[in-house]
Amino acid sequence: MSILVVTLLLLASALYLDLRYQRIPNKLCFFALLLALLLQGFSGQWQGLAQALLGAGLALLLLLPLYRLGWLAAGDVKLMLAVGALSGPTLLLWSVAYGIIFGIFTSFLLAFYQVGWSGIKKMMTRHFIHSNDKTKPGEKAIPMLKVPYAPALALGWLMACYLDPNVVGLLVTAFADFVDLAA
Repeated sequence: MSILVVTLLLLASALYLDLRYQRIPNKLCFFALLLALLLQGFSGQWQGLAQALLGAGLALLLLLPLYRLGWLAAGDVKLMLAVGALSGPTLLLWSVAYGIIFGIFTSFLLAFYQVGWSGIKKMMTRHFIHSNDKTKPGEKAIPMLKVPYAPALALGWLMACYLDPNVVGLLVTAFADFVDLAA
């Protein structure tokens, strides 16, 4: 249960920082990765540590190519390394899959919020349809729009947790224990 809470706090912090400053600090990712290794090692001993390393390794394997293509920022990759170490490889895999799906929608909505429909249309035309064309003299170049991807990754993790029967069972048990304590 504490691992879920730590992961949720990590994603909430990254979400705020990515939306506010468009960066996820290295210190946050490193601290979360270190905490993940300690928590997993403490709770699951060698098997937990192995799951943490597999989750982090899978995150690196899946997301490093997306970083190299310029589709994700380095902070997003480092964030998911920590999430993979906290969640393990199975939950990470589903988190990334759902995160990509959510990313299509959140990226469009955030881009629309930043530049409006005409700005998106100009950017798409310039970068995808006429990608080899140079800007004409006197014409202002339209930069590629950068949108934070932490919202999509956080939503992907939440969806993966919601659909995982192990996580739901853990939450139900924790809630029942809380109700018993309160009574």
